[in-house]
Amino acid sequence: MPQQAANRRSFSSPLQAEDVVSGLKNDHSRPARDSHRTVFDARQRLTSTTGTRASFDLEMLREYAKSRKSSALGMTVLLLFLGVFASFWVPLYAVVLWVGMVVLTNLVVVAICARFLKGTTQKLTVRRWTASFVAAEAMYGIAWSMLAMFTLASDGNELAVVMFAILLMGVGANAMASRALPTATLMTTLPATFTVSVNLIMFSGTLYNSLAAVAIVAQVFVLLFLKRLQKIELASLAHQSDRDALILDLEDAREFSDQARREAEQANIAKSNFLATMSHELRTPLNAIIGFSEVLKSELLGPHAVPQYKEYAGDIHTSGQHLLNLINELLDLSRIEAGKYDLNEEVVSLRDVADDCLRMMKIRAKAKDIELVEIIDDKLPKIWGDERAIRQIMLNLLTNAIKFTPQSGRIELSIKRSSDGGQMVSVKDNGPGIPQEEIATVLSSFGQGSLAHKTAEQGAGLGLAIVQKIMDLHQGRFDLFSKLRFGTEVIATFPRARVMDAVAPVEERPNRLKIY
Repeated sequence: MPQQAANRRSFSSPLQAEDVVSGLKNDHSRPARDSHRTVFDARQRLTSTTGTRASFDLEMLREYAKSRKSSALGMTVLLLFLGVFASFWVPLYAVVLWVGMVVLTNLVVVAICARFLKGTTQKLTVRRWTASFVAAEAMYGIAWSMLAMFTLASDGNELAVVMFAILLMGVGANAMASRALPTATLMTTLPATFTVSVNLIMFSGTLYNSLAAVAIVAQVFVLLFLKRLQKIELASLAHQSDRDALILDLEDAREFSDQARREAEQANIAKSNFLATMSHELRTPLNAIIGFSEVLKSELLGPHAVPQYKEYAGDIHTSGQHLLNLINELLDLSRIEAGKYDLNEEVVSLRDVADDCLRMMKIRAKAKDIELVEIIDDKLPKIWGDERAIRQIMLNLLTNAIKFTPQSGRIELSIKRSSDGGQMVSVKDNGPGIPQEEIATVLSSFGQGSLAHKTAEQGAGLGLAIVQKIMDLHQGRFDLFSKLRFGTEVIATFPRARVMDAVAPVEERPNRLKIY
């Protein structure tokens, strides 16, 4: 409902808004709307009197009626002035008779225009009203043509010049008043031009023949000018209609886009809630599986009769741990996307977190004969953040580096100040690297590069996505730089605002009693 109101406000006339909205409001697909609009435009052109659109014809009639109605007083004043002007050469009774007929027929035209403007859009018929206007203008033009009858009431060659002057003023005034309907202008001005031109020719003389020729040329010029003006006005209406149709399409597209965005957000929330629920439900039985497989693998209840059972229990335990890690990553990602991942912020030392992570990762690095190097500034102040989340960031980055670095490789963990005063955690390896076209895929959720598909240690592709989102929660940034066959470097930068810089000690001076 608000959209239709906005569309109606964008149209220049109620008719255009009604036609377009009524024809398009039930269409919800662009192809159907476009085909309906094509049929609608074809129907409008077939029913139009000007070959454009019936709605444009009605708009032109409105402009004509408004112009005629607004010029009624001015036309009456002009006729009175012309009557006074003609009374110097023509008897008063002839002037009064002519002025009275012209004013009366002009009032008839104005009355018809007023009746037209009061009518509703549904009851207006373009052809019927056009015929009524043309007929009224014809009566009005015949009244103006009585100007030539001045020669019956008066003699003198000066009267020809007077009629010529009155004709030019009448043609100009009527052309301006009826410019939106050239046919009406023709019916108003042609009778007077014809009768006055004939009278001028009957005076027989070069001057009068020239005046008759000027009157005829002026008549033709006015009609051609008004015809050209009508085409310009119709083109303007067509452009305005196209603009209004474009606005309507934009409003529809915006509404569809908003609806699609809302549906996508709801689907994303539902997906996150589903993953969070299912991950939680899956972790409960997995903990039991991992616990019992640990008992069987350790032979706490006694040695196995079959040696392979211990190996099977170890496989069950390893697979359960792997599955639990995947579920934990899914749970973390779904909680972050659902907005339920709250940071438990406290003062954290990146040095201490790095030492803990390196102790856990050295065993895995040693198993692949990978050199694990740490470069950490001991003078770094602590930062304000979530220690568990920061530990997860380092573990994810180190795990990825160990996973994709070949044997006898080298991994470098460095923690130092950033250029803007913050602190950055960098993990750099000399592995195979990532192709430039795959970096965006690797950074996306569930995204895996070609190297991940080839390695035996496949994951869900959530590690880097979780790191990015945790860094966003810390108002930091995450960057990945990689070059094929030269290795990869990932950098997590914490902002300066989270660095707990040392504060200068406050000097307290004891109060002393002064005796004077």
